[in-house]
Amino acid sequence: MKQFLLTVCILLAFSKLDAQQVVISDSAVVSLITCSPGEEVYSKFGHTAIRVKDKTNNVDVVFNYGIFSFETEHFYYKFIKGETDYQLGIYETNFFLPEYAERNSMVWEQVLNLSSAEKKNLVATLLENYEPQNRVYRYNFIFDNCSTRPRDKITGSVNGYIRYHQTSEPATFRRWIGDYVGTDTWLKFGIDLLFGIDADAVASQKNSQFLPEVLMSDFQEAEIVSLDGKTRKLVEKSATVLIDKKRVDSHSSFFDFLLKPFAVSLFLLALGVLITLLDIKYRKHNYVFDSLILFGTGVAGVIAFYLMVFSSHPLVTANLNILWINPLNIIVAFLIWVKALRKILFVFGILNLGLLAATLITFSLSIQNFNLAAFPIIVLLMLRTAHWVDIVKKKIFKNKEVSIENFKLS
Repeated sequence: MKQFLLTVCILLAFSKLDAQQVVISDSAVVSLITCSPGEEVYSKFGHTAIRVKDKTNNVDVVFNYGIFSFETEHFYYKFIKGETDYQLGIYETNFFLPEYAERNSMVWEQVLNLSSAEKKNLVATLLENYEPQNRVYRYNFIFDNCSTRPRDKITGSVNGYIRYHQTSEPATFRRWIGDYVGTDTWLKFGIDLLFGIDADAVASQKNSQFLPEVLMSDFQEAEIVSLDGKTRKLVEKSATVLIDKKRVDSHSSFFDFLLKPFAVSLFLLALGVLITLLDIKYRKHNYVFDSLILFGTGVAGVIAFYLMVFSSHPLVTANLNILWINPLNIIVAFLIWVKALRKILFVFGILNLGLLAATLITFSLSIQNFNLAAFPIIVLLMLRTAHWVDIVKKKIFKNKEVSIENFKLS
């Protein structure tokens, strides 16, 4: 309900605020606003905005490049394809802050040390970007998002250039993202399944600024180098606008651990070992278990393959996870029930064992990093596939005499 009321307030703010009303004097203050991460998936990495405050003209507004709507037609399909459109919004600061107070986020403000001409240049650029024909942009999680857009507008407004100092240790894209979503979470597991080789490249300092808190840290130490060679600090002063409320420390229980990806994958492997031992003892084969495992990995493979071929998302091409989440598994999950196809599936099983072995080799050579929770499932697939190949081989050659005469031409 509170979220609904907040949305209504923002819509009212949009209806009352005209971009032409944003006129600033020489005494205006321009700031970079940084919001700490929230609990929702779309807020896991925090947020960045630009605040313009001018007491002389009674202006206090936020330029926000993070406006999107789940109600957009075919939103989820477009999101998967990497065709999500975001837009720039302008609304009063007192409508912006309550959202982050509601989700218990920290909000920091860095007053930028810009000249009057640079401030007016920046505001003019933002207002031009707010024109109906300009405000919508194709969102890119890494290279063009609600953090990089404010940075680029600020960079383009200064009389000279911004010189950064290294404020954090270089890391890969996968490592940066893992720092925000956790190392053993289902979100991280899903991301690692869909990210390819490119995610393991070390992100440059500029590319690391897709994360709002990294941009904030870099801005704090950055300098503006003017065309005449003079330097000045980019940030004049900093302040905390919102302080998160004290939270009750939540200690993970053993039950919580059991629901994590690695624990679940270990359980599946243990169950698979037990089922295989029972299959060997009673000379049977558990088709139900194999169908479920094949179907699950096949669905994951179809999604990964679709992203590799059709999506505009960065970091999802050349994904070697496709070696073990084979899209064909989704078909084989049903075909293993058809006795007439045993010989074909026997060949598929051998080829699949080769792909699974190639996955482990890929990891050992550090060609691509895989999620730790994937390895018990890979071992499970190897175990069940090897058992399947052994069972089918025996059934194919059962009671069949193999001799040279069988191959003589009539």
